[in-house]
Amino acid sequence: MKNMNVTRLLLLGGVISAPLFFIIAIVQVITRTEFDIKRHAISTLTLGDLGWIQSANFIVTGLLAVLAAIGARGLLMRGTGRAGLWLIGVYGIGMIMAGLFKPDPGLGFPSGAPEGMPTSMSGHAALHSMAFFASFICLIAAMVVFSRRFRVQGERGWRVYCLSASILAPLLIVAGMGINIWVGIIMGVAGMVAFGWVSALAARLLKEAY
Repeated sequence: MKNMNVTRLLLLGGVISAPLFFIIAIVQVITRTEFDIKRHAISTLTLGDLGWIQSANFIVTGLLAVLAAIGARGLLMRGTGRAGLWLIGVYGIGMIMAGLFKPDPGLGFPSGAPEGMPTSMSGHAALHSMAFFASFICLIAAMVVFSRRFRVQGERGWRVYCLSASILAPLLIVAGMGINIWVGIIMGVAGMVAFGWVSALAARLLKEAY
């Protein structure tokens, strides 16, 4: 019983991970006057005097995902989906890394930054980008893995949801990278699809813990 209570608590952290991330991010988008969501990616909120808030947001979200993956292991001991938990764990580690390493200033944010895009990429910015995209790749792979689990279980709705999210999230990322306007909004929606899937899956697995 004690172990099951721990499992439920860890999965609950996964449930709140995406809502918490986007509530904190949206508050910053509204309150940080130099930030323009049409031009700036959410990652750039890690810059400036208040950048520690978004850095912590990335780190906490990553930790919650890792803990949720650990908590779900016992539920999937005899079923498919164990590989998906490893992928979610790597996603969480990538989010932590994205919080520890910041992108380069540019497009006028934060205050005093060059008005154009950075002409070169620093080492910490490269690590931030690699960690962030590795997180997305792992999540997409996890969606495919869990689509197989739900197919085996005969849960067509969840299978379709996993497959749809695995297609929509990368399409939005590609669109965001190829369009110079609304980039922050497009990337933000991609994050809602991907991160939201983690929270939805954690909520689904939480039901199995009762």
